[in-house]
Amino acid sequence: MADTPKHSVSVAGVVVDDHDRVLVIQRRDNRHWEPPGGVLELDETPEEGVEREVFEETGIHVKVERLSGVYKNMARGIVSLVFRCSPQAGTTVRSDESADVQWVSVGRVMSLMDEAYSVRVADAFQAGVPVKVHDGVRVVDTS
Repeated sequence: MADTPKHSVSVAGVVVDDHDRVLVIQRRDNRHWEPPGGVLELDETPEEGVEREVFEETGIHVKVERLSGVYKNMARGIVSLVFRCSPQAGTTVRSDESADVQWVSVGRVMSLMDEAYSVRVADAFQAGVPVKVHDGVRVVDTS
């Protein structure tokens, strides 16, 4: 069993304000736009991880509303749990991980992000909890 591949678990928050704008970050490492998130730490629940990651990357405190999707990056073995959240307090700030932080319309999200990330935002506006896989950029059809 020592050679069994391992997965990493990450969490992300699709934070939606009262005007249906979405909080997004531009990552410092690759300049891509994504919902804020990161690796889930061993000693925290998924909800605690989302709250921590969103605050660390944006300066916004959030309330987790619900799980809105599960996504696997097949190329990197990363399973992402994505939660729809609502902002509670704070002011947007950049961080060591975020070169920019903005509130944007859902339509703008679709033009800013790679499909593997924009689909997470779109899914947060739908009912149910989809499970999807991607190659790091595009959603992969597994049917």
